[in-house]
Amino acid sequence: MESQAGQQRLLYLIKLHGPQSTKALATALAITLPGARKHLKSLLRKELVAFEDIARSVGRPSRLWRLTPAAEGLFPDAHAALTLDLISSARQIIGDDGLDRLISEREGTMAKRYRTALSGCEKLPEKVARLAQIRSEEGYMAEARELGKEAFLLIENHCPICAAARVCQGVCRSELRLFAAALGPGARIERAEHILSGARRCTYRITPQDPPAS
Repeated sequence: MESQAGQQRLLYLIKLHGPQSTKALATALAITLPGARKHLKSLLRKELVAFEDIARSVGRPSRLWRLTPAAEGLFPDAHAALTLDLISSARQIIGDDGLDRLISEREGTMAKRYRTALSGCEKLPEKVARLAQIRSEEGYMAEARELGKEAFLLIENHCPICAAARVCQGVCRSELRLFAAALGPGARIERAEHILSGARRCTYRITPQDPPAS
């Protein structure tokens, strides 16, 4: 049982931080290198991790461990099968235009909830941090990082609605509008990385929005 828990924590770390070396994983888990190698060998046999040896200018190649598609499937996808069935049925009954209206209705409802949750935050750093907390609670494994004095990165290491987003692009477009509504007119939001474009995570660069010219 302890070994299984260690392997689950290791998978979570790779999911959260991307490809990792054996040493980095051992350090993060506070275990020995042999202990980390034992976990990784077990996960390799289960086809839950794979590795790539990266050549370095000096010394031996650096081995980085990553998750396989099978491992990605261990993380929740918000009832993917049911979601896909509902999207397919909605398209047949109300068409793409009707589906877009449903997405817009969901977006409006969530925007109200997000604005209420952020109502006590006055400055942009507070808003971004609170938004990351909300998204983590919803299963996105989100975090906020400060890039500079007035730039922030909202990182979502997991997408619990990925199945829906793959068959309905309006879902992703809605996310950007949702963040803009939650953060208010004082923030500019740009998607920097996108899971559906092949990235391992979705990231959003957030900077102050210049006020409109009077």
